[in-house]
Amino acid sequence: MKRPLILAACLALLAGCGGSGHDAAHTGHAGHELAPTTPASASAPAPAPASASGAAPAVGDYNLADVMFLQMAMANHSRGIELVHLADKRPIREDLRNLTAAIRLTQEQELDQMKKWLTEWSQSTDVNPDPNAHSHHGGMPVTDAAALADLAKLPDSEFEKQFIALLTAHQHNAVEFALTEGKDGASAPVKAFADKVVKSRSGQIQLLLKYQQ
Repeated sequence: MKRPLILAACLALLAGCGGSGHDAAHTGHAGHELAPTTPASASAPAPAPASASGAAPAVGDYNLADVMFLQMAMANHSRGIELVHLADKRPIREDLRNLTAAIRLTQEQELDQMKKWLTEWSQSTDVNPDPNAHSHHGGMPVTDAAALADLAKLPDSEFEKQFIALLTAHQHNAVEFALTEGKDGASAPVKAFADKVVKSRSGQIQLLLKYQQ
């Protein structure tokens, strides 16, 4: 298959795939050592309007969980783009290269959408550095910048294996953010976006786990 067709297939996968996202995200992790992560937190804006009737929220309705999810997801996406860039000039297998290209394009587009939502709500796009801001979530991990620096120093012979492990762990974090939004969020479009993230990243994780075999 020519690369444009493979890339298109990867983009279709990242756009959303079927199945149970949470189960897929966890399947196959046993026996795989995932790269270290560090806790981060989102800013805590003033409470936003919620649906008074308790019915499904309108497009303009959102709550603190929506804001925190978008802020954390933006940080996660930005770090993910940095991560896949590390593979640009490395001798990795072609199907993995196509997947990383699709990841980069998808996450750049999603960053634009998340920024738009936060801007419309007059909320910051930055994560609050206060480590207690996410205490009721049990902390929200983001891939450590030091882990990327260590990966960048590896010789080509060791790079692909560690790159796949770190990317798998990173995208698993994205699934966890999105699952929290699904439970706690109020904005219908943001919750739909979170569901899309769960499904697409779970399918992607399954591909990455196959590459580890």
